[in-house]
Amino acid sequence: MKELVKILHKALEAAQQEKRVSSAYLAAAEDKDRLELVRHKVRQIAELGRRVEALEQERESLVQAASLREQEVQELRQHVQLLMDKNEAKQQVICKLSEKVTQDFMHLPRQPPAPPDAADRDLLSQQEKMEHLKDDMEAYRTQNRFLNSEIHQVTKIWRKVAEKEKALLMKCAYLQAKNCQVESKYLAGLRRLQEAVGVEAGECSELLRQLIQEALQWEASEASADSVVLSPISEYDEYGFLTVPNYEVEDLRLLAKIQVLEVHSHHLLAHEAVEQPLRERWAALGELAPSPEIKQLLRAGVPREHRPRVWKWLVRLRVQHLQGPGRYQELLSRGQACKHPAARQIELDLNRTFPSNKHFTYPASSFPDRLRRVLLAFSWQNPAIGYCQGLNRLAAIALLVLDEEESAFWCLVAIVETIMPADYYSKTLLASQVDQRVLQDLLSEKLPKLMAHLGQRRVDLSFITFNWLLVVFADSLISNILLQVWDAFLYEGTKVVFRYALAIFKYNEEEILRLQDGLEIYQYLRFFTKTICDSRKLMNIAFNDMNPFPKKQLRQLRMAHRERLEAELHELEQLKAKYLETRAARGPAVPEGCTSEDEGEAEP
Repeated sequence: MKELVKILHKALEAAQQEKRVSSAYLAAAEDKDRLELVRHKVRQIAELGRRVEALEQERESLVQAASLREQEVQELRQHVQLLMDKNEAKQQVICKLSEKVTQDFMHLPRQPPAPPDAADRDLLSQQEKMEHLKDDMEAYRTQNRFLNSEIHQVTKIWRKVAEKEKALLMKCAYLQAKNCQVESKYLAGLRRLQEAVGVEAGECSELLRQLIQEALQWEASEASADSVVLSPISEYDEYGFLTVPNYEVEDLRLLAKIQVLEVHSHHLLAHEAVEQPLRERWAALGELAPSPEIKQLLRAGVPREHRPRVWKWLVRLRVQHLQGPGRYQELLSRGQACKHPAARQIELDLNRTFPSNKHFTYPASSFPDRLRRVLLAFSWQNPAIGYCQGLNRLAAIALLVLDEEESAFWCLVAIVETIMPADYYSKTLLASQVDQRVLQDLLSEKLPKLMAHLGQRRVDLSFITFNWLLVVFADSLISNILLQVWDAFLYEGTKVVFRYALAIFKYNEEEILRLQDGLEIYQYLRFFTKTICDSRKLMNIAFNDMNPFPKKQLRQLRMAHRERLEAELHELEQLKAKYLETRAARGPAVPEGCTSEDEGEAEP
């Protein structure tokens, strides 16, 4: 905890220093002064780089020390095992000798009477052997006590070494997290310097460009080295998504790399304190059943190894009244016998499903074919909808987690037919439009300052949030945060989607309030969900800061807005019908001097 406080304190100092430098840069009167400030900043960046190298060397030395400790522990374990084997062998010898002495006393050989002298000599010999055996037994007892004491001491040493190794590993994790934070601040500093320099000072801007290009390169050679790496940042995450998407805009790739480092840092810092106890609680659960404990655990997120089992249980709760033996295979057979009208649109959307995920882009992957079958089966399961753009991403998320076609199919059915309101994926998207108005009301209630700021600049959030609700953030959040949202969503329903939509704006509220231009705000809103790194902070905002959040209020808002929207649509239909009647009454007259389309086609 002290290490974390120190890290946060240093981060605050760095932010304050960066603010002072930016103020000095803006206050500089001449280009020469600004250039000197930029050079000073570049020197600071170089110093940060050296500090990062020093921290990396310290981490490597700690890892090597931990490796040496592990070797010592292994040697001690082998030594203890040898001593225990030796002790066991000696115990067996003692037992055999004791049994032999007992047998000698119980079964003395019957011999004919011997002369007195011979009997005396035999008795003395037996007594002498008994004394020797007693001496041997006492020696073995003494040696056994010594070996037991030695084993006890070795065990104490082994425990101390194991505790020290655990402490070293935790220290290495903190150092690696600190290293990620330093690197992310370095990249953020480069980005701000690039924005400040702009097109001025060509030499400095070229230097910054080169530094950014180097920072964006993956250190493949370091990752493949023989050195021990506690928790490397890989090119793809555990569900196949690119950790740094290949954006065409360099600025977006830089932001994505900063986010990856921040996420990795939060993961390392929270592993022992948060994630490990959470894994233990899930592992201790037996048969799953709805309860307040399950609700809280789902909100905190399901560990990856337990997520398929938990999602299958959640889906079964939703669709057990719809499931039947062989239902999925029956729908697939129907699709093979007759081509569905939605098949063409499904084919078009398959290639647009998660272009940054290797499972849907590799030519040899089976996921696109499986996704096609799931969507075609659903189009026959629900002919009223057939297919709507967005269902491909919902089904794709289900496939990535459940890895079974039939389970992914029923997950899609659960979302569309039991969780989301009716008409959410219809041709008119009526319920989706209603929820956009509901979200506007909730934002005005929970974040009035932000909504006033956006209203003054005439920013319409529905351009951004419509897709959030339609696909449950599938295109917006990184996978570990996205699936944590889905964990709670599959259990609690659409209320969770509204909670997280509000939390996302609250998470970034201060940054949005700093933007004064409407176009600049729209540009920021296009990618600002990708800047969210701390899943625990976002979860606390969603389920603590956004309270109270009763379902009754949500139902009332939906009913009120649905009535208004239906009235507006009805009025629009009346206007349309009136216009068509007026047009029909005028007839197809063509103004004088103009040629109709039919006449033009009749000409040679």
